[in-house]
Amino acid sequence: MIELKSILESLLFTSQKPLTPAELKGLLTAAAEQGDDAVVKSFRKTKVETIEGTLVELAGEHEAAGRTYRLVCIAGAWQFVTQPEYSPWLRVLVGERARPARLTAAALETLTIIAYRQPITRAEIEQIRGVSVDGVMQTLLERNLVEQVGRAEVVGRPLQYGTTKAFLEYFGLRRLEDLPAADELRRIPVERPPSLLTVDPGLATAPPEQLLLSSADGGTPAEAAGPSTGSDSTTPGAENPAPPVSPPGADTGKLATGDAF
Repeated sequence: MIELKSILESLLFTSQKPLTPAELKGLLTAAAEQGDDAVVKSFRKTKVETIEGTLVELAGEHEAAGRTYRLVCIAGAWQFVTQPEYSPWLRVLVGERARPARLTAAALETLTIIAYRQPITRAEIEQIRGVSVDGVMQTLLERNLVEQVGRAEVVGRPLQYGTTKAFLEYFGLRRLEDLPAADELRRIPVERPPSLLTVDPGLATAPPEQLLLSSADGGTPAEAAGPSTGSDSTTPGAENPAPPVSPPGADTGKLATGDAF
């Protein structure tokens, strides 16, 4: 009787690239749809969780056997790799691949901060490092080791950065949880800009001055802004409405919280 473990081993041994559990499940399903063999069809509904557990078990068996190769998971994908002590002979056989340029100390420091504190903004990175990271960030983005993952919910909505799958592959990690402990780095305090103020949850942001005026008068921001100056107003002089009042500080060129960026 053919076991799932043997099927997965044969697929990974023959594959020219690492395969994820989801891709392995797709291969099992495709094989069941293309053939009439009852044994092949019996693996059609194999769950991804079952495949993952079987791969972990298979990796343990290869590790215990002390063979020249082992089964590893890097960035969520599984592959067979040779043990590093055999590299002198393998290098002669297959040649030495050109490796990308090593990261500088500054790039490694910045990448470490992002890995342990993500999602994180550029300003927060600079607070921790104490220097500008413009050039370093550009290098990490070009190497596809970090990427934009969203915007912070603070004034200005600055971009936030996080690591990529290529980062896991570069350092041979299965997942971010496999990073070494760095409690001291995680505890470094970072000052964040004030959060955006909103009239109501889910609504557009409003200038803080307007919100403060609203709360002081006990009314809504719309009421605090004064009577409507629309064409249907019955107020004398409605045909020549007064210009809207700018929020304090508008003539200084400063953006209010509700301004568009």
